[in-house]
Amino acid sequence: MSTNTVLDRFRLDGKVAIVTGASSGLGVAFGKAFAEAGADVVLAARRADRLEKTRELIEQRGRRALTVTADVSQPGEAQAVVDAAMKEFGHVDVLVNNAGKGTAVPATRETPEQFREVIDINLNGSYWMAQACGRVMKPGSVIINLASVVALTSGGLPQAAYSASKAAVVGLTRDLAVQWTGRKGIRVNALAPGFFPSEMTDQFPDGYIDSQMGRCPAGRPGDPDELAATAVFLASPAAGYITGTTLVVDGGLTAD
Repeated sequence: MSTNTVLDRFRLDGKVAIVTGASSGLGVAFGKAFAEAGADVVLAARRADRLEKTRELIEQRGRRALTVTADVSQPGEAQAVVDAAMKEFGHVDVLVNNAGKGTAVPATRETPEQFREVIDINLNGSYWMAQACGRVMKPGSVIINLASVVALTSGGLPQAAYSASKAAVVGLTRDLAVQWTGRKGIRVNALAPGFFPSEMTDQFPDGYIDSQMGRCPAGRPGDPDELAATAVFLASPAAGYITGTTLVVDGGLTAD
C-alpha cells in the first residue's frame, strides 16, 4: 500500500519541466509554480534578457533553471530546446506549451502574414514542441497545451486567427492524448484560460476586460498564480487519470 498522502500527489520533486513563452506573464507564473512544486525548469522564449529574470526567480526557489532562446514556430528551434534540456538534465517530464501570440484585426483587413504568424506560434509551435518532447519522454510524463476560452466562445473582439489557433490546440490535445497515453504513457491535456493579465491583454482596448466581467460569475479577472496552480495539478500524479481533456479556468465565463 502506498504511504503517500494526498498532498504528496501534487508534488513534482525530481521532475524537469519545459515552459515555453517563459519571458513574461503567464510563463513566469508557470515557471515559479513548477519550481515551488519541486521541479527543475527549462525556460524557453525569444527574449534572452527577460529569460534571465525568470531564471533568477526559479533559483530563488531552490531549483535549477536552464534558459534557451528559441522561436518555437521553427521546428529546428523547438527541437533545440528539448536537446538542451536532455543534455543538461537527462530527462524531460513535463511540457507547458505556453508560447503564444494574439491579434485583434478585423477579418477583412487581416493580412496573410498576420494570420499565419498567429497559427505558426500558437498551433504549429505547440505541435513542434510536443513532437520533440514525445520522442524522449518516458511513461508518466505530461504535456499541457494552452488553449483559450475563445476556442469555445467569442471574446467580443475580432480574433479570427487567435480563436482558430486555440480551437485547433483543443483538437491537437485530444488527438495526441489518444495517440500517446496508452502507447507511450504520456498524458496530454489543455488549459483554456479566461481573462488573465498578460502581455496580450495589455494590448486590449482600454476598458475591454472590465466590460467583459459582466459575463463572468466570478466578477474579476483571474490571477496568474491560480492558472499556474491548475497547471501544477495537471502535471502532477494527482491528475494521473486525466488525459485528452481541456480544463476551462475562466471564473465561470463559459458556464452561461
